[in-house]
Amino acid sequence: MLNKITSIVIALIGLAMLYMGAKLLLVGGSPFYAVMAVGLIATAVTLYLNKRIALSLYAVLMWIVLAWIIYEVGFDKWQWIPRGDLIGVIGLWLAMPWVVRPLFRANGEGERRFHPFLGGTVAVMIALVIGLCFYDPYPQEGTITTARNASSADVAENNWTAYGGTTNGLRFSKLNQINKDNASDLEVAWTYHTGDLRDSKDATEYTFEATPLKVNNALYFCTPHNEVHALDPQTGALKWKYVPEKDRSYLQQHQTCRGVSYYDGSAAAQNSSAAQPAATNAAPAACTRRIFNATTDAKLIALDADTGKPCADFGTNGIVDLHDNMGTVRPHALMQTAAPLVAGKLVILGGSVMDNGYNSGNPSGVIRAFDAETGRLVWNFDPANPENTQPIAAGQTFPQDTPVAWATLSADLKNGLVYVPFGNASPDEVGTQRDPQSNTEKFRDTLVALDLNTGAFKWRFQSSKHDLWDRDNPSQPSLLDIDYQGKKQPVVILPTKTGNLFVLNRLTGEPVYPINQQKVSTEGGITGENFSPTQPVSALNFIPDPLSEKAMWGITPFDQMACRIDFKSLRYDGNPWTPATEGGSIVFPGNIGVFNWGSVAIDPERQILIASPVRLAYKYNLIKRTPQTEEERLFTKENSPYWNENFQGTYAIHIQQLSSDLGIPCIAPPWGRMVGVDLTTGKTEWMRRVGTTKNLNTTFLPGRFPIGFPMGMVAHGGPLVTAGDVVFHGATADNFFRAYDINTGKLLWQTELPAGGQATPATYLGSDNKQYVVIAAGGHGSLGTKGGDAVVAYRLK
Repeated sequence: MLNKITSIVIALIGLAMLYMGAKLLLVGGSPFYAVMAVGLIATAVTLYLNKRIALSLYAVLMWIVLAWIIYEVGFDKWQWIPRGDLIGVIGLWLAMPWVVRPLFRANGEGERRFHPFLGGTVAVMIALVIGLCFYDPYPQEGTITTARNASSADVAENNWTAYGGTTNGLRFSKLNQINKDNASDLEVAWTYHTGDLRDSKDATEYTFEATPLKVNNALYFCTPHNEVHALDPQTGALKWKYVPEKDRSYLQQHQTCRGVSYYDGSAAAQNSSAAQPAATNAAPAACTRRIFNATTDAKLIALDADTGKPCADFGTNGIVDLHDNMGTVRPHALMQTAAPLVAGKLVILGGSVMDNGYNSGNPSGVIRAFDAETGRLVWNFDPANPENTQPIAAGQTFPQDTPVAWATLSADLKNGLVYVPFGNASPDEVGTQRDPQSNTEKFRDTLVALDLNTGAFKWRFQSSKHDLWDRDNPSQPSLLDIDYQGKKQPVVILPTKTGNLFVLNRLTGEPVYPINQQKVSTEGGITGENFSPTQPVSALNFIPDPLSEKAMWGITPFDQMACRIDFKSLRYDGNPWTPATEGGSIVFPGNIGVFNWGSVAIDPERQILIASPVRLAYKYNLIKRTPQTEEERLFTKENSPYWNENFQGTYAIHIQQLSSDLGIPCIAPPWGRMVGVDLTTGKTEWMRRVGTTKNLNTTFLPGRFPIGFPMGMVAHGGPLVTAGDVVFHGATADNFFRAYDINTGKLLWQTELPAGGQATPATYLGSDNKQYVVIAAGGHGSLGTKGGDAVVAYRLK
């Protein structure tokens, strides 16, 4: 009876596989699943008839499947899972005595509990799987051997004074008390809870992504609701906090604050009063030292760094309203998510707008520089009018629908330059109404160098042409000098969503690493679209290898077949610039990008770059609007966010991850990697997977996944490197914080955070002469990591 039930189950599995295998065949996919289905059905029929040959048939099928697996994916154990897991489980069951014994009895062969062919086959398969547990073909082993030499770069030392450590955005510290030899001895020094937690009225993308500053003997950071907290750096005790009125709204696209900025006016004050005698026992001036916070409701706030009170002499009672001169702004359409740049006596910032909310009337992407002490507008760089940087008149309005720079800017204080990573302008994926000759188009996805003091244009470099994929420049540029091919040059390094790392001379904008123009398709998109025939590709890039049907993944043959059917049904040109279509296209990498706001970290003394590139594919579907539907929601529900609806436009754009119905990415892991690059040669010396499956919020199992399989998970947040040859990195979707050897990528230490660590860490020296490493752990709403409100600091035992 048991074998009858077993045969029926195998038959049902075989029929289901035959159905899906036939669908795959009809779209031009692999015939192998149909072949596998026939083998299952033949096994089921002979087993139902009590024929011992069923076991031999199945053993043959297992060997055929094994040969096919090796042919398609070699010995990558993670890619064996969807191809072999179900077949292996069935084989193990069929090899059990309770299946074998009745078959031998029915064939008059006595009491035999073992089938040599099938049993031996299963034993070999088990041995292979066990062996694969100790083998991973993906990591690239290597060692970086560059020597540590003096660098002219302005780098963080005892303090962490700016979002990227200093204004050059390297995310590097000269501290080496914690090093690769003792990092395993790290322990929690203190944990602080902000109390600022998401509730049901808040945005879905509620994220605690802040990088704390350590300066003025305090630790400063902001929360998703733009609270500013100041802590004792050694104990985590609260010194003060500033709590603005909370505007909780599901329409807020990004409810986040990635960092605050610090200004010290004491040096300027001393210079201006040098000829005057100092007053005896004079009280310190109010707001000499300031914390600047740019908020999600578009305000620039100046706080006294010592007390947390608004600086009354800045703007209006400590606030500059960034809606000024912007014209009519729809609710939540203008926001700030990045730390403003403090350079000299200026506070400089761009802004962020709602992606694809409306076809027109989106806020300007103007770059504005304000006097750090008064809040007076000093200069503005408007992409629509790049020649006119004089402050706009009070009654005038910046032109709308221009490219925005939502990432933190960088500054070369020695040469008086500020670097602006412009992204796209909304709508991001539809360009039928763009003027190719306009200034707006010329500054789309463009790194721009401006005069720090006047905003005057110096040079520009376009990282993506006629962007139709949301390929913003999302990262803070990094500034340093490198000895590339024996020649020392001042460079700026720009990470992009496409996966390029453009290395340019930061004084001229000329490429230092070679850049090729790759030909791409200009056919088959929507009518009226003007595709660029080429796209730039840097010699240093982490553009993922093109997808193929074999690259589709899953945890069973069925979701893998569904992914294969999707792959064969959607348009994909084999490169990152596949046009979006009404029928659906695969865009790889997608709009989350290979690199995002986490940027890269660089040791300028050894000229080593550390990055954590992401591999995820997305489906883009254009949905045509008509005069009757120009204001209707075409794919979002009422009382939910409506970005990408592109109201009043020709098309809405529906973007979703290319994944199975189980929520598993359709492309095989790793989805997250870490790489070490020798900048003197441009060679990637090592590469590894980062992150595990532990704590994943799964749709196919209740709760969070309990086992940490080291597949390589998405990382949203950046690395930190130190002169101790250590890379610190949180960001992965498993809530872990880790330390790696910068030379080899070897894991040195890891600890589980109380929530998702989608943030970039910082490090500093406390007054107790101990080095601390600190990270925000509050989770990421869109990634589904565990939410929280913790800031955790670590030091050596």
